[in-house]
Amino acid sequence: MKAPSAYAPWLAPLYVGAVQLGAYATARMPAHERAELLRAHSTNVHNLRAGRWRTLATSAVFVESPLPVPYGLALLAALGTAEAAWGTRRVAGMFAAGHIGASVLVYGGLRAARALSHEYVTPDTERAVDVGASYGFYATVGALAVSLPHRGARAAATAGLLALGVHPVLRRERDFTDVGHLTSLLLGMGAGAVFKARRRARAGRRDT
Repeated sequence: MKAPSAYAPWLAPLYVGAVQLGAYATARMPAHERAELLRAHSTNVHNLRAGRWRTLATSAVFVESPLPVPYGLALLAALGTAEAAWGTRRVAGMFAAGHIGASVLVYGGLRAARALSHEYVTPDTERAVDVGASYGFYATVGALAVSLPHRGARAAATAGLLALGVHPVLRRERDFTDVGHLTSLLLGMGAGAVFKARRRARAGRRDT
């Protein structure tokens, strides 16, 4: 059986390239049409409350504007590294778990906040444009961090990412996407820890 480290990443560049090409295509649309398209594929309260669950998938292939080069390269590097390490199926599952899991949890939190007080969730928030790869990206980076083999590097990477994830949530001007990013990061770290434990268990069985 081929070892996971032997996988050559192909899904990561395909996905990032498709997102970027789609962003350039939608950028050429009239502003109002583009806004309606993005809003229709957003995982916002309005869409999910109406049962438009397909947005949990389609929102990951739309972005509000073409990816800046540094961000696009970082996304490609994270997904490509994870795909080479874990295989295409597993990294796709990781990305989907982070994107969908964080989106659903944020939706539940916004619905709960709305029930407590209308001041917390405005109509603009309920219909906000919420698309992009960031939730899946954060989950993948979190999983990579906890999977680092060196204990010191693993601790430093995990602590640094947690600090970066928590800081925006503590700001007064935070919004629900900041909570979503932290949530997806934690989901990725949890999944990465499970993957690592399973790999160790399989290695232990082979050695016995």
